[in-house]
Amino acid sequence: MGGVINSAEQAGIPVRADRTNRMHVAGDEIRVDGGRVRIGKLDADMYRFLRDPQAVIETLRKSPDRPDLFTFVQKVNDTTPRYNYPHETANFAAIPVSTYENWFEKQITSVPRNRVRQATKRGAVLREVPFGEELVRGIWEIYNETPIRQGRPYPHYGQSLESVYREESTYLDCSVFVGAYMGDELIGFIKLVWDDDKVQAGLMNILSKMKHRDKAPTNALVGEGVRACAARGIANLTYGPFAFANRERDSLTEFKENNGFKRVEVPRYYVPLTVWGAAALKLGLHHRFVDRLPEGVGHKLRDLRARWYKRRNSPAKKESHKS
Repeated sequence: MGGVINSAEQAGIPVRADRTNRMHVAGDEIRVDGGRVRIGKLDADMYRFLRDPQAVIETLRKSPDRPDLFTFVQKVNDTTPRYNYPHETANFAAIPVSTYENWFEKQITSVPRNRVRQATKRGAVLREVPFGEELVRGIWEIYNETPIRQGRPYPHYGQSLESVYREESTYLDCSVFVGAYMGDELIGFIKLVWDDDKVQAGLMNILSKMKHRDKAPTNALVGEGVRACAARGIANLTYGPFAFANRERDSLTEFKENNGFKRVEVPRYYVPLTVWGAAALKLGLHHRFVDRLPEGVGHKLRDLRARWYKRRNSPAKKESHKS
């Protein structure tokens, strides 16, 4: 990374520390999260998949640093439970891929279709981009454009350039970047990561600059994700879950639906590795408290949170702190 080590500090952006807890098991990188209940999963869960879950689980059972629970999910084309472990229903947002033209003409609604046209008319140029320092700097600038996105603190805001480089350099043998440009400025990007069998490729990252929202680069980037899959013979494009926990409908779900994504349900397994893990699974503690709330209550809490962050970060509020 050369002479860009202190770029975040020089730009006046607060740098947050990276905190990770990872372990390598049977050739797979396992990430462990959680406080009361430590839950392990593939570091690229929902993008990469276990070839031999039993071998990984048995190795974890013997580890003194084992998590309380281990979770893994089946692929989007594999919807019937195949393993004799406790499981729940998870979901993907997925587009069956044939050609870009089919997606544009038959799989999306008129709103994103017009926005894809709008991106081109307003000068946005989309292209696959090789990984390197120039791309990473552009991504870093997008991450640090604003501390608040979708009504809550944006977790990548304040990352150092080195941290962004380290994160984006993962899975380079099975991924591609597509950038949306205005001249030399990166105004949006996607990182697409596919599984070993090219059954599916997931949008691990998709983000655009808010100041360029009038060019609608995000819709155009979804289309380029479809194009990249079609060119590589990848059968499905995914974009995380179609719906999160108790949130059946929100603006992100509507965006996915309008852009051709459908809900596909698959098994997600939760395997207890400790006595506490077995108890926590029975009590439902493997899910966050907020995710167990009724949808109406959760919606009100999210709305209050969004208002609080908006007020806290309003220009008037910042000026009052300065005085």
